[in-house]
Amino acid sequence: MAFPRRTGLRLAMLLVACVTCRGRLTAQSESAGATLDASLAAKAESLHERVLTLDSHVDIAGAQYATDQLDPGIDHPKLKCDLVKMAQGGVDGVFLAVYIGQGPRDAEGYRRAFDTATARFEAIHRLVAQYPGRAELATSPDQVERIARTGKRAIMIGVENGYPIGTDLANVAKFYGLGARYVTLSHNGHNQVCDSCVPKPTLGDAASEHGGLSAFGREVVAEMNRLGMMIDVSHVAPESFRDVIERSKAPILASHSGCRALCDHPRNLDDAQLKTLARHGGVIQVVTVDVYLKGGLPKRRQAIRDLAQQVGIPLNRDEPNLQQAAERQRREYRDGLTEIDKRYPLPNLRDYVDHVDHAVRVAGIDHVGIGSDFDGGGGIAGFDDHSEAPNVTRELLRRGYSEQDVEKIWGGNLLRVWREVERVAAELQNQP
Repeated sequence: MAFPRRTGLRLAMLLVACVTCRGRLTAQSESAGATLDASLAAKAESLHERVLTLDSHVDIAGAQYATDQLDPGIDHPKLKCDLVKMAQGGVDGVFLAVYIGQGPRDAEGYRRAFDTATARFEAIHRLVAQYPGRAELATSPDQVERIARTGKRAIMIGVENGYPIGTDLANVAKFYGLGARYVTLSHNGHNQVCDSCVPKPTLGDAASEHGGLSAFGREVVAEMNRLGMMIDVSHVAPESFRDVIERSKAPILASHSGCRALCDHPRNLDDAQLKTLARHGGVIQVVTVDVYLKGGLPKRRQAIRDLAQQVGIPLNRDEPNLQQAAERQRREYRDGLTEIDKRYPLPNLRDYVDHVDHAVRVAGIDHVGIGSDFDGGGGIAGFDDHSEAPNVTRELLRRGYSEQDVEKIWGGNLLRVWREVERVAAELQNQP
């Protein structure tokens, strides 16, 4: 398909060109530019209120989530996603992640991982039980749309890392019964399901272990197809991606990934993967984690650590502890940080939508969505929590995306994939 027209951007550029040929910016052109900005803002606000807005990946803070210690029912300073910020930003629904970090692959490791996953399922269920008038669990696309029409927030569940499945295939169905509608097959480190794109040497990982999916992983893919669970390929190795594409009877999901052409990080999908994902009807949900959006950030972090040490500021968990610094040290640190900002600028909203643009250009408008990874490392200037979600809509419109395009990116494409996964499951379950 053709890439979205950028009529609004071209009009703004024409205005600038006109005033340049006159040699100065007139009051009339300033007024015209302000009118364009106001018109765009009004259009974005109206559109954002009408479209279904979904985020496919948000982390929770373990078993303390949805307790007095960490209440997502308030505008919580430690959370980028809570019910208040979702309402402020017009976000209709989120997939909350039952995340389990990779650990030892032995009986005790699998038992602990399963128990931890169960506790995190309980935390998400506790959220909807505590706020029945503001949130509701959704386990199907139809439920998502119904809940959104009521003004409540749709809460969906994904499992991040196949590790807690252990070696018992029946656990996939158990997780489905608890509400999980996708599983991210791996995280950082290989597991019993497949190879990860980021091996974990501390666990004894070689560059490759299974060469993609393991024999058990192939069973997991088939079982997820049968149940109607989306298969999430964020975090998996390219060989695992290849095997999933070859074996899955349903389209697949990358719930929180970026574009490798713009940022060469192993977590991102390259153009060949984007095209393959699209050919098989899948969707990439673009992530807001800074190191997946822009190169050079590891160098920035090292430069910040070096600066802190130069001015005598102690480090706390590898980060400058400004509370223990004298005013002179803080002043020298701020001056040095200004120079670091120039050399290694942090990504912002435009960098983020550059990844959306690239994914649309390569995979097509029907195969791109939003997967922030808020509270799991996500957040950039302009889209740092869910209250700022309308900024994404405004930037998409500024770049010339149509209202239909925006609707697809914000939730339509994700629901299309989910519905197709359900359709395939119904066919498989009805086979003799």
